[in-house]
Formats: sequence, C-alpha cells, structure tokens
Amino acid sequence: MESAMDQRQREERAMNRTSGPLSWTRPAAMLRAEGAAMLAGGAALYWLNGESWWLFALLLLAPDASMAGYLAGPRVGAALYNVFHSYPLPAALGIFGLLAGAPLAVGVASVWFAHIGMDRMLGYGLKYGSGFKDTHLGRV
Repeated sequence: MESAMDQRQREERAMNRTSGPLSWTRPAAMLRAEGAAMLAGGAALYWLNGESWWLFALLLLAPDASMAGYLAGPRVGAALYNVFHSYPLPAALGIFGLLAGAPLAVGVASVWFAHIGMDRMLGYGLKYGSGFKDTHLGRV
C-alpha cells in the first residue's frame, strides 16, 4: 500500500513533467522564481540600508543554524527549521527596525529575507516532520 507521502510525491513528479511555453507556470518553477525575487529584493534592501557586506556574508547562512534542531529528532528539527525559514520573524524584525529607527535590525531582516529566498530558489522548502528531505517544494 502506498503511503500518502509517496502518493503526493508521485503526483508532484507527474505535474512537474509539463513542458513547452507554459512550463514556467508550474508551481515549483514559480516558487523558485519567487525565491530568486526575494533573494534579489533582500540584497537590494540591504544595499540601500548601507550596511557592511561583510555582515551580509556572515549572516547569510545564519538561519541554517536552526538545523541543529534535528539533533532532537525530525519533528523538532522541522518545527525549528520552519520557524527560521518562513517570513513572519524577519518581517517583524524589519518592521520593528523601521519603526524604532534601528537600521541594523532592518539590515538583519533584509539578509534573513535573502536567505529564505535563496533557499526557495535552490528548491529547499519548509520541512515536514517525516524527515529533512520532505519539503513543501517536494523531496530534496
């Protein structure tokens, strides 16, 4: 008997076989394009904010430290990873930075947005509790 995850993956593979001029409209392709836009937008906002590019490079992979949650198991790891790889926290930080006149907070939020966008562009999505490779963009 096929599990629900296996069935969903089989359906996603069938959907991703679309070719021709409309292949770019596949959800996976659109989510990757959206990720590229977030990466570019986050980097542009960071540049406009005037922060150090050394700080950008240092912070770009910082959200991946959340993968340490997988040491406590896949469900805890997925939950922690998803908290740091979705938009509400960097959005809150950026809004706080704008309202408080704290350019460093805006800069960190911009890098955070860029990181999430980079991950989506590369095909890394939010994780399911079944394992690190099971994401909302398909199996990695």
